Amino acid sequence: MDFQAGILQDGSPMESLEKQLICPICLEMFSKPVVILPCQHNLCRKCANDVFQAANPYWQSRGSLISGGRFRCPSCRHEVLLDRHGVYGLQRNLLVENIIDIYKQECSSRPLKKGEHPMCKEHEDERINIYCVTCEVPTCSMCKVFGAHKDCEVAPLQSVFQGQKTELNNCISMLVAGNDRIQTIISQLEDSCQSTEENSEAAKRELCARFDALAALLEQKKAELLQRISREQADKTAFIQSLICQYKEQLEKSSRLVETAIQAAEETGGAAFLMVRPPRPAPIVEASKGARLDKIEQGYESMDAFSVSLEHLTEAVHALDFDPAEEDEEYFDGEEEEVEE
Repeated sequence: MDFQAGILQDGSPMESLEKQLICPICLEMFSKPVVILPCQHNLCRKCANDVFQAANPYWQSRGSLISGGRFRCPSCRHEVLLDRHGVYGLQRNLLVENIIDIYKQECSSRPLKKGEHPMCKEHEDERINIYCVTCEVPTCSMCKVFGAHKDCEVAPLQSVFQGQKTELNNCISMLVAGNDRIQTIISQLEDSCQSTEENSEAAKRELCARFDALAALLEQKKAELLQRISREQADKTAFIQSLICQYKEQLEKSSRLVETAIQAAEETGGAAFLMVRPPRPAPIVEASKGARLDKIEQGYESMDAFSVSLEHLTEAVHALDFDPAEEDEEYFDGEEEEVEE
């Protein structure tokens, strides 16, 4: 007997119960054995195995070296982890199986009513029981013998139904597996996005640290060069100040001699002149040699020797950039490794 959804049309509690016993994969009533997932949802073992095989296409060829696998529950998308036994390691839901047995017994005891099975529109008393392969529509035996499909190729309705239902189940399994793969790719992309943000922040911190170290080095070098200029300034200033002191002393001596000589020159009498004791020619000559004291060279006050050319550093700073060679090399190395794998 066919226990498809909708076999009861009276809206009874049995109809509500029937809806709870439908597998979300094959859309049929659960077939034994029924397995219960960790999320407490139920699946036919065959449907669970189809979903598992679609999500793990290479699982059978792995042998016993690699165990386990995973797929997502089609009802709630909860990830189900399996051991090396696959879906055969899942626990059977004996309660649901017993409910299915009771439900089938109840349904078998109820007589079929007219209208529960589709009837032919051309022959109202004939049930639709065959499938026209040529026209791709279900029909009845009378249409095949006397009606519009007498020259068409037909097949048993149940066999066509089972074939198309199997094909639909396979498509559902493929879609579920495809959704799992898409979800996996989305998770990987989200992880890549997060890793990109974290790596960018790390690169920014490293770049700031290097520029801060370079700025600190420049400040240290500037302070060192300023100190050298200050030392040179102090040395030259001290030397010039010493020369000024020497020339002031010589000027004072020369001024006193001039004053003494003028006083002596004002005496008119010989005795008085000689009594004043005018300066001797030798001290005067010696005083006149004051211009022979040490002098500074021309351009001695210049500090041009302490000029620094920063053009090459400026060009180097303008030329600063990330090295694309290393990034490309790492990227291609990663691609080669993936190809090898």
